[in-house]
Amino acid sequence: MAEPAPYLRIAADVRRRITAGELRPGDRVPSTRALVREWGVAMATAAKALSVLGEQGWVRAVPGSGTVVADRTPAKPPLGRAALVRAAIALADAEGLAALSMRRLAAELGVGPMALYRHVPDKDELLRLMADVALGAAELPEPGPAAWRPRLELAARAQWRAYRAHPWLAPILLNSLVRPPVLAAGLRLVDWSLRALAGTGLRRRVKLQVVMTVNGWVGGLAASNAFEVQAEQDTGISGDQRLSADMALLTGYLESGRYPVLTEVMTGVEDVGLDEAFEFGLRRLLDGIGVLLGEQPPPA
Repeated sequence: MAEPAPYLRIAADVRRRITAGELRPGDRVPSTRALVREWGVAMATAAKALSVLGEQGWVRAVPGSGTVVADRTPAKPPLGRAALVRAAIALADAEGLAALSMRRLAAELGVGPMALYRHVPDKDELLRLMADVALGAAELPEPGPAAWRPRLELAARAQWRAYRAHPWLAPILLNSLVRPPVLAAGLRLVDWSLRALAGTGLRRRVKLQVVMTVNGWVGGLAASNAFEVQAEQDTGISGDQRLSADMALLTGYLESGRYPVLTEVMTGVEDVGLDEAFEFGLRRLLDGIGVLLGEQPPPA
């Protein structure tokens, strides 16, 4: 096999020194004159070796400094609002809102804190955007069911899935039930839910109250879950561990005879889980709305 041309051997040697870390990004590589002395080649051969390295992206020419090792680290995509919000959601999902600060988020993204403020004016707006994205992921089919009950049930379940996926969401959305934060996703959900009551004859105010009741009830359960999840993230103690620690105290109260009905009901009954409470409450809530609409409640 024929030996590679001299300029290729020179280029291969410089490339080896770069990959071995002998020459790092920004370091000057041997000049054409230095290569001529080292390899005993013509100036044109040394220049051709550097030209090949440049074409391959290993080196670059810097005016006034000569030829230096190029930084081949892939460039990070520019930070945008969407990426910022996704990172904030991931952090809140993993560690809760207490761990979310602009400084911590900037560190997670590998940027300075001031870079975040080019996309959001403050943390309150960031929380609003996070809530909008999280709730906006709720699936609301179009056109969706025409009948009021399956439509309101779907709306409730869509919210519940969002709350369960993002426990921090409830405290943001429910800072006020009657004056909630304005979110495009929230307006979409309410509009979609109100369509369930078209043609029912209910007054407009009552329609709003029906939707508020459903949303408030789902959100109330979600808020309870949010407090428990945050407590576990803050303390490292799970709800089951806390209940086990309180079991002796609970047993003492039940055996005292002061709560006979509660003791009788709880005897042999397993704990009621949050999802079970959601299912039971949703059925009863929809039954009540049916009575409001003059319908006979379905069999229990």
